[in-house]
Amino acid sequence: MKKTIFTLLIVLLPLVTFAQAKKPTLMVVPSDNWCVNNNFMDKFDNQGTTVDVPNYKRALQNSSDCNNVITKINTLMSDRSFPLKDLSAVTKSVETNAAMDAMTVRKSGDGLAESPLDALKRNANADIIIELNWQVNTTGPKKSITYSLAAKDSYTDKQIAGCQGTGTPSLSAELSVLLEEAVVANMDNFCSQLQAHFDDMMENGREVAMEVKVIDNGSGIDLTREYEGEELTDIIDNWVSDNSVNHRYNLSQGSENFLKFEQIRIALYQANGRPNDTRRWARELTKHLNSKYQVPCRVDIRGLGKAVVFIGEK
Repeated sequence: MKKTIFTLLIVLLPLVTFAQAKKPTLMVVPSDNWCVNNNFMDKFDNQGTTVDVPNYKRALQNSSDCNNVITKINTLMSDRSFPLKDLSAVTKSVETNAAMDAMTVRKSGDGLAESPLDALKRNANADIIIELNWQVNTTGPKKSITYSLAAKDSYTDKQIAGCQGTGTPSLSAELSVLLEEAVVANMDNFCSQLQAHFDDMMENGREVAMEVKVIDNGSGIDLTREYEGEELTDIIDNWVSDNSVNHRYNLSQGSENFLKFEQIRIALYQANGRPNDTRRWARELTKHLNSKYQVPCRVDIRGLGKAVVFIGEK
């Protein structure tokens, strides 16, 4: 009897561990293509360049279909135990913080440059953004839906999972029913791709980027200056190596006034168990430079996945 119970525990333990595995936090949004086709795009001045950005608030307010399909996908993901951020709630949070952000000014005198999409991602702080596109097809009295789901890492905007298809024509007039009938066959495989990406992040770290810029303010500091016999560039490079998971990063550009680090893998959690992110990680570099070498510096964030460290200004 004891042997049977022990055997059952051995068999069930991996299943329990799998069930308790941490899952990524998701947020479902209408795709850019759907927003373009339905006139829910706005113009945004990105440092002198005009770009089109989706207006999710207007889409939610003016399209009941948008609300219905997002709610349905949220339900399907929730049924599979994925934590979700609600797009409607996040857009309201962005508005609440917009006035304070507008009043924030850098010490160098420039206002914070942040696109509406970056603001949305920052407020949501979701691991993965799922872009949903759909189209209703009508054949006589029957309808079907053609859809696509593209999951993107919210820190890098790289696509990490996807599925698409067309459902079987149905007499049902409910858009949410048509969508569920269309996606259900591919949903488990799609979710497996999401989990595989998150498991990789848990093991190998989250990918982020960082730039280091010297501010020309007459301080005389540049990245070739030596501290304790070592150039500032090498000090920073060594710190990034020591504080990236398995020393995984790429220093792609460098000069006396500029460094560009890409494909940096940072741990999802700090040593004390607190969730880690790009700002917290880069802030540790500025504290290191300031306390050990008395180098004045500070960090700004561009979206979720990019930090800019300014040397020469605190």
